[in-house]
Amino acid sequence: SLRWAKREMSDEKVPLVAVLAAGIFAIQTLNMALPVAIIPGGVSGHVVGAALAAIVLGSPFAAVFILTLVLVLQGIFFGDGGITAMGANIINMGVIGGFLGFYTYRSINNIFHNRFCAAFIAGWISLFIPAIVCAVELAVAGTLPLTFGLVTMGIYHAVIGIIEGGVTAFALSLIIHARPDIME
Repeated sequence: SLRWAKREMSDEKVPLVAVLAAGIFAIQTLNMALPVAIIPGGVSGHVVGAALAAIVLGSPFAAVFILTLVLVLQGIFFGDGGITAMGANIINMGVIGGFLGFYTYRSINNIFHNRFCAAFIAGWISLFIPAIVCAVELAVAGTLPLTFGLVTMGIYHAVIGIIEGGVTAFALSLIIHARPDIME
């Protein structure tokens, strides 16, 4: 992602990256907690924004770059997500979410030629699959039984994924209609 930033971050792109990072930071602060009665210790879900960043900037490495910045700020300055989980969060949300979101969008758009449908599905996938990976990580760490984690995290994030898909498609629609020149 640093190579992407070095190669692609022109003076024109810096404000776009900053706006995307700020927007992603803002939407990630809206946590939807799963009740402690369901998962002791609690788990929360939130919109991620990785697919949107990757689609708008034309690279999954852009999503990794932006999500890393956002997660470092959240973890260090706001205690959200934590420092010890930062590596897993960057892998899950930035790498897995960014790459899946970007390539899902490109594949679906190439087949059906519908950007907004492709953006919705890419947004949903970019949230759902990383949540499943997180459930597996929690099971490997001994924090949560695997089947229970897959079911609860899967159902919960499948629903939140609808919001992610909607936000991704809506934001892409706004950008395309207002400023199509900034799309890669």
